[in-house]
Amino acid sequence: MTSLRFVSFLAGFGAFSFAAIAPAGAQAPAAYVISDSTTGFVLEQSAGTKKRPVASLTKIATALVVLDWAAQTKADLSQLATVPTTAGRLGTPQGVGFQPGDQCSLRDLIYAALMQSDNVAAETLAEHVGAELRDGQLPPTAAFAAQMNALARQLGMLQTRFLNAHGLDHLERSIPVSTAADLAKLTTYAMASTAFRFYVSQKERKITLTTAAGEPSSYLLRNTNELLGRSSIDGVKTGATARAGQCIIVSAARAPESRQQGDEYIITPRRLNVVVLGSADRFNVASGLLQRGWRLYDSWAAAGRPTKGWQPPR
Repeated sequence: MTSLRFVSFLAGFGAFSFAAIAPAGAQAPAAYVISDSTTGFVLEQSAGTKKRPVASLTKIATALVVLDWAAQTKADLSQLATVPTTAGRLGTPQGVGFQPGDQCSLRDLIYAALMQSDNVAAETLAEHVGAELRDGQLPPTAAFAAQMNALARQLGMLQTRFLNAHGLDHLERSIPVSTAADLAKLTTYAMASTAFRFYVSQKERKITLTTAAGEPSSYLLRNTNELLGRSSIDGVKTGATARAGQCIIVSAARAPESRQQGDEYIITPRRLNVVVLGSADRFNVASGLLQRGWRLYDSWAAAGRPTKGWQPPR
């Protein structure tokens, strides 16, 4: 199997009472992590290392495997992929309505998977790219999942096990799992990619496809992330299943910090990532955690951005 290379990051942890920032009547999520996207440092977490199904947040890893594969092999993302016959078993009421035999570019499939969380788009990406990654012993989708897990290992996501490209957790005997802390590491890696950031920042996008009958068609994607564009949020992904509950990851940037050191100016990017798992009110919870996150970030930055020994203010 072709092996892709990835980058790893370090993180630290803190804890805090959710009730301090929760909307009135809101229940605490099953887990959350607030982290600095530049370094991966965790500013605060609750149950961050607890394994849980994470639904369509899985598709972040799916898109990254495709983008990294394309970058390393010089593959053209405008190449067409054919929707596999297995698509019918997935069921995707929020999706495009892809049918087996339809053809769509890899680029538009990435948009569909990330923006509108289309399960068939993710499966089609796995089938197409997995055929390029496999060594002949694994089916394409299994080879693709193996590459997703290779990415997870390289990023230090030691509690993560991906089983498919879409994140559905009722199709296999085992359940795909990750943690809020692991997904924070994945998001740090993802948001360092200019290409990935562009995909997840789009509110709407028209994609084109050719049906199995050979007829051209188009579809207007609408991003499922309702927080996009608010409070400088420019990504990243939603997800939900009965087992996982409502999940969301958001990322927001502020103007870089500039400070003079001798004759030089040090420019430090400022971006926060918030991972929320198992929430009954993911958008309000994520918004509140992001606001708290910036207060924590300012305190951490004022302390010199230490990677050890820092505790969030109570």
